[in-house]
Amino acid sequence: MASKFSEEDFSCPVCCEIFMDPVLLLCSHSVCKVCLQKFWETKGSRECPVCRRKSSMEKPPICLALKNLCETFLQERSQRSSSASETVCSLHSEKLKLFCLDDQQPVCWVCRDSKIHTNHKFCPIDEALTDCKEELKTALKPLQEKQEILEDCKLNWSQTAEHIKIQAQHTERQIKEEFEKLHQVLRDGEAARIAALREEEEQKSQMMKEKIEKLSRDISSLSDTIRGVEEEMRAEDVSFLQVRII
Repeated sequence: MASKFSEEDFSCPVCCEIFMDPVLLLCSHSVCKVCLQKFWETKGSRECPVCRRKSSMEKPPICLALKNLCETFLQERSQRSSSASETVCSLHSEKLKLFCLDDQQPVCWVCRDSKIHTNHKFCPIDEALTDCKEELKTALKPLQEKQEILEDCKLNWSQTAEHIKIQAQHTERQIKEEFEKLHQVLRDGEAARIAALREEEEQKSQMMKEKIEKLSRDISSLSDTIRGVEEEMRAEDVSFLQVRII
């Protein structure tokens, strides 16, 4: 079953080796138990080395299923390595047990003693594999450190972007509140001026009404006087004179 997976599937994100006692975090990421403890001690906080999510568990549980898969994978890899070590030399049909340090290639004992490799240095092929992995591990460390720096930088920028968004929303609310207050002041001012205008209109209209009523009375009085005079003028001359004398 483990053969269906690659070595990367069983590699710890911290040490990049096959998991040893993998623990399962709440975020579903797995890390070697020892690697996680060292990471937490270095960071000073309990967070996932992969996604930086905080962990509420001081002692995350061992993931037995993953541990069993890793053990099976290691056994299968060991068997494959044993089979690979049986690879024979294409020139001499002997097993490739040595590694030529000068030519940087696997060789058999016949190659070692041949003129082609005169005065060359050799080491066991297993030792060469170990040295090669150590070199890769050493080269990988600064890359991992750089990745961690970039992850921290990304996290900081994400937090800054979120802060900018929240600050903009807060400022927008303040602007709307301030303009709403200004609008209310304008509405109140408008209502007050309209009320004053209507009151002034009512007062002036009442004053004009009173003047019109007085004029109407004066006109009525004059009309009565005019009618009286006109009636006198229609009387006989003698009667008119008598009336005027009286």
